[in-house]
Amino acid sequence: MNTDRIRSLFLDFFQKRGHKVLPSAPLIRQDDPSLMFTNAGMNPFKGCFLGESPAPAPRVVNTQKCLRVSGKHNDLEEVGHDGYHHTMFEMLGNWSFGDFGPQEAISWAWSFLSKTLDIDPDRLYATYFEGHDKLLPDAETQKIWEEWLPKEHILPGKKKDNFWEMGELGPCGPSTEIHIDLRSSSERKKKSAVHWINQDHPQVIELWNLVFIQFDKQSENKFHPLAQRFVDTGMGMDRLGMVIQGCPSTYETDIFQEPFRLLESKVGYTYHEATKEQSIAFRVLCDHARALIFALAEGGRPSNVGTGYVLRRLLRRAVRYAYSFLNIQEPFLHTLVSPFSKSYANAFPEINPERSSIQTLLKEEESTFLHTLSKGLKRCEKLFEGKTAPWTLSGAESFELYDTYGFPLDLVEVVAKEKGFSVDTQGFQKYLQEQKNRSRQARAKTSGKWTPVKDGDSDFVGYEKLSSSARILKYREIFPYKKSEDDRKILFQVILDKTPFYPQGGGQVGDQGILQTDDKSENIEVLDTQRENDLIIHTLSKLPKDLTQSFQALVNEKRRKIIQAHHTATHLLQAILRDLLGSHVSQKGSQVHEKALRFDFSHPHRLSEEQIVEIEKRVQQKIQEDLPININYMGIEEAHKRGALAFFAEKYGEEVRVVSIGGNFSEELCGGTHVSSTGQIGPFFIKKTESIAAGIQRITAYGSLIAQNYLSETAHRQKRIAHIFKAREDQLEERCIAWQKDYTALKKEVKRLRKQQNQQA
Repeated sequence: MNTDRIRSLFLDFFQKRGHKVLPSAPLIRQDDPSLMFTNAGMNPFKGCFLGESPAPAPRVVNTQKCLRVSGKHNDLEEVGHDGYHHTMFEMLGNWSFGDFGPQEAISWAWSFLSKTLDIDPDRLYATYFEGHDKLLPDAETQKIWEEWLPKEHILPGKKKDNFWEMGELGPCGPSTEIHIDLRSSSERKKKSAVHWINQDHPQVIELWNLVFIQFDKQSENKFHPLAQRFVDTGMGMDRLGMVIQGCPSTYETDIFQEPFRLLESKVGYTYHEATKEQSIAFRVLCDHARALIFALAEGGRPSNVGTGYVLRRLLRRAVRYAYSFLNIQEPFLHTLVSPFSKSYANAFPEINPERSSIQTLLKEEESTFLHTLSKGLKRCEKLFEGKTAPWTLSGAESFELYDTYGFPLDLVEVVAKEKGFSVDTQGFQKYLQEQKNRSRQARAKTSGKWTPVKDGDSDFVGYEKLSSSARILKYREIFPYKKSEDDRKILFQVILDKTPFYPQGGGQVGDQGILQTDDKSENIEVLDTQRENDLIIHTLSKLPKDLTQSFQALVNEKRRKIIQAHHTATHLLQAILRDLLGSHVSQKGSQVHEKALRFDFSHPHRLSEEQIVEIEKRVQQKIQEDLPININYMGIEEAHKRGALAFFAEKYGEEVRVVSIGGNFSEELCGGTHVSSTGQIGPFFIKKTESIAAGIQRITAYGSLIAQNYLSETAHRQKRIAHIFKAREDQLEERCIAWQKDYTALKKEVKRLRKQQNQQA
C-alpha cells in the first residue's frame, strides 16, 4: 500500500465520521511571529485554542506539512543518524473543537489502526499521564484503553511525554501515545516492548499522539479547567508508511525509493552496501532535499537572515555530507526535485509548477557553497601548515571555519583527524554560545500576558474607513529589543473592539497613526499594526491614562494612500509581466510600504533595458486608463475557476477576497488595501531591477507622491548637471559620452608623458 493510499484512507476515515477535510497550511509561517515554520499539526489552529479565532468546524481532519529545524522543536542534528527522524514531514491529524472527547478519539484511533489498516493489535501499546504534583493521573484515558488493550500494554507516562503544554502558560492537557513494536517475533519473546517504550529503540516507536486539552495553565502550579475542551491528534505519515509497507526505516518507504535510486546511480553502490557514514549521508541528502523542495515551492529562499538562513543551513548541511562522505563534488540536490515532485503530485500539487525554478535555485546555491567549501579546505591546510601531531586546533580557529566557511564541528574534526590533530571542542562551543547569545539579544522580543479591559469581539473596518470610534479590549507589555541590560524599551500592545488599522500581511506593511481620546487630551502614537493568529494587534508608544474610555482610532491617511497605490501597482506589474514574459511568471514575494514597492517574481533571465522600458510604459498606460478596482468575496474554488492568481505562501480560508482590475485584466486573491481606480496610483517609475537568486528577479519601483517627488528631484538635478556641462538637457547624454572619451584620452596621454619622463631621467 503506497503513501497516497494510506493518506487517502486516513482522510476518508475521519470524513465519514463528520470531520471536515482541510488543506495543509503553509510550511513557512506568515501569521504567527513566534514561529518561522509550521512545526506541528496544531500550529494553524493555535488561535482556536486560545479563543482568538473561530474554529473552521467542530471536527477537522488534515495532513499538515511540518518542518523542525529551529527553536523548541529541532530535529536537525538527529536527522540521518537513525532511520526515523526527519526535518520535513507530514503530520496526519484530527481535531475536536468542543465536540468529541477522549472516548471517541481513542476508539477511532484504535479502529483505524487495527481494522482499517489491519495492524496486529498485539503489537500496539498505549501510555497515559501518570500525574505530577497537583495534576491528577489521567484515569479516564487509562480506563478507556482497557476496553481495547490488555493491562500490560497500558503504561503510565511522565509529564515530559504525556502532558502537552502550548507554552509556559495557556492551554494544556494530558496526552496518550500509541506505540508499536516492530521487532521480530523472537526478539519480542526475549524481552517485552514495555521496557523500550520512549527509550529511542528504532523498532519500538511512537506512532500516534492524542492530546486532550482540558486546562488553562495560569502559573507553575495553577491549572484551571477550560470552558471548552479540545482534542488534538498527530501521527507522522512517514512512520505510518514504514509500518504498513513493512520497511526497516522511514527512509525505505515508497517516497524515498526513487531519490535513493538516483543517489545510488551517482555514487556507484547501493544504500545497503554503504558504510555507516555513507548511509547517514544518503538519509541526510534525501531528507534535506525534500524539506528544501517544499519550502522553496512556497517562495522561501536561502539567505543570511530569518527563514532564509535556516534554509541555507539545511542546504549546506546536505552538501557537506555529500562532499565529505559520498565524494559528490558537484551540484546534485536539484536532481531530486523531479522524483519528490512526482511522489507528492496528488497531495501537494503546488510543487510541480515550481519544479524548474526550484531546480535552478538549488543548483546555483549548491555551486556557490561548493566553491566556499573548497576555500574552507584551503584555509584548513593553511592552519595545519607546519604543525605536527599531537596538535590541537583552537576553539577560535574551528569557529572561524564554521562561521566563515560553513564547516560544522564534525567536519572540522574529520579534516583534523586525517592529519592526526585534535580540535578544542569546548572552546568552539564557547564561541558558538556567545554568537547565539548575541543573536538572541538582537532579535529578543518578549511579551507579557494579556490583561483584559472589556469583553467583546474585534472588528476590522479599515477597508471602508480610515477612522472609527474604538475601545480597548485588552493590553500587554512588550520588550521589542534589548541591546544591553540598561537599554530595554517597553512598549504596549492593545486589541480594539473596532479598528481601521490594517495589520501587516500579504507583503503590505501595517498601518500607523494615533489613538486619540474623545476629549483630545491624549494623542497616543500607533507605531505598528500586526496580525497574530486572527487578532489585530496595535503597538503603542505608551498606555492611555484611562484604559476604559472611548477613543478615536485615526490611521495616517497620507501614508496609507501611498501604500495602497503601491499595492495596486504590484497587481498591475504581475499581470503585465505575465503578458509580456509568459505565464511562468509568478509572485515570489513582495514588500509594499510608503517609501517604495518591491516585487519578486520567477523568470530565468534578468530584464533587459528594452523590457524595463516596455513594462514601465504598459503600467503607465493602465494608470492613464483609470481602470476600476472591484472587490468580490467568493469561495476559493470559484476564485480558482475564474483564474484568480494566488500567492501560495499565504493562508487562505474557504471564502476569499478577490481584487479585480479593469474587469478581468488582473484578478488576484488579496487581503490588502487598494485604490479605487488605477488613475489614483499617479506617476509610476521603475527605480531598479536585479536578480536576487537563480530564476528570481526583483523590481523596485515608486508610485504616487514618491514617484512624483523622485522624478521632480531628478529633473532638477539634470538641470544642474546640464548647467555644469554648459549644454542643453537634450544634449546631456551626448556631452557626457564626449567628456568620457576626452577623459580616457587624457589619462593615456598623461601615462605616456610620465613614462617618457622616467625614461629621460
